[in-house]
Amino acid sequence: MEQIIKHFTDDDLYKFTMCCVVIDNFPRTQVQYCFTDRSNTVYPAGFADELRCQIKALEGLRITTEEIDFMRRRCPYIPDWFYSYLKGFSYDASNVTVSQDAEGHLDVRFCGDWCKTILLEVKVLAIISELFYIMTVQTAKLDYEMYYDRTASKAERLINAGCYFSEFGTRRRASFAAQDTAVKALADVSDRLDGPGRLLGTSNVYLAMKYDLTPIGTMAHELVCAIAGMYGPQMANHLAMETWAKTYRGALGTFLYDTYGWRIFSLNFSEDFANMFKGLRVDSGDNLTQFKLITDKYRSLNIDPRSKQIIFSNALNTDSAIALQKEVEGKCLPSFGIGTHFTNDFPGVKPMNIVIKLIAVKITESWPFFCETCKLSEDKGKYTGNPATVRRFLEAIGEG
Repeated sequence: MEQIIKHFTDDDLYKFTMCCVVIDNFPRTQVQYCFTDRSNTVYPAGFADELRCQIKALEGLRITTEEIDFMRRRCPYIPDWFYSYLKGFSYDASNVTVSQDAEGHLDVRFCGDWCKTILLEVKVLAIISELFYIMTVQTAKLDYEMYYDRTASKAERLINAGCYFSEFGTRRRASFAAQDTAVKALADVSDRLDGPGRLLGTSNVYLAMKYDLTPIGTMAHELVCAIAGMYGPQMANHLAMETWAKTYRGALGTFLYDTYGWRIFSLNFSEDFANMFKGLRVDSGDNLTQFKLITDKYRSLNIDPRSKQIIFSNALNTDSAIALQKEVEGKCLPSFGIGTHFTNDFPGVKPMNIVIKLIAVKITESWPFFCETCKLSEDKGKYTGNPATVRRFLEAIGEG
């Protein structure tokens, strides 16, 4: 089968920015990740074998001079030493184990150096999603000419409604071609339409380069989860914010706060952090409830929430983004990260509900054991990790 991932930077920016933080602060840390299919999908026979082949093919990818030059130009906050690391980087398929049970359910796990395994997550998710549609013979439903027009219509509505938005859909795209088509449509409309809103960019670094857009992204829950596994969840957000600030010195100042819910984050979100970070990203819970919690917190610190960014990225579509814009406009600096709705919205095709989460960590390779961790968020249905670990973390933060 044809190789699915063909470009080193066919990946989300946040994996690169987080990899840089990991090398800078946790160069010897070891981690374990686990794949979760929230829909309990039954995969076709032979899926695991083909997935192994696709992961093995990643070993041949190398970053190009063109890709490095683009990132240097568009991502000036990334220190130059990191590109030396990427030049020498090669994927190692031995860090991944893949199996499939008799019923067809898929098991995928990563284990190894954090600075190496961190660049596998998004690529493997994108492979699983596209490979599933190929092997279940659904690719005939992917009409890209229709999809261009469908996406262009979404962009027109968002821009005319005053929404500032980004494309975030690499992980669960129907195919690379689907994301390519969507980003081209978004960029074309943004170029020709003079409206109150605009396209800010795309999370996919390769497609940002192809269409001369800004790569968009900062961090993921993974950073806070790993720190919580090493040091405990009570102060994990505090340590993550300190770590992020140490590497980026004020740049990339949007923090993803919901790894262990609002309450414990709010206790960690002191006035100095609130002033240092440009804003927060909402990725779980009811959007308007989270908006009120955030703005009330800023006011309690004598900070005008109208000066702060709030990025909404919780399962948004065109309608929900426009509705949110109407509610929060003038009350903060809103923007919207929209993923699957842009890259996997074909009639008759059901998007996959798949994630890969960090589940265990040890500070260095010399430790004889891993410490389990988990992700809680503002949605109980999105909790991931060993149930016993989830209960232990809930108790530790006073939610048990």
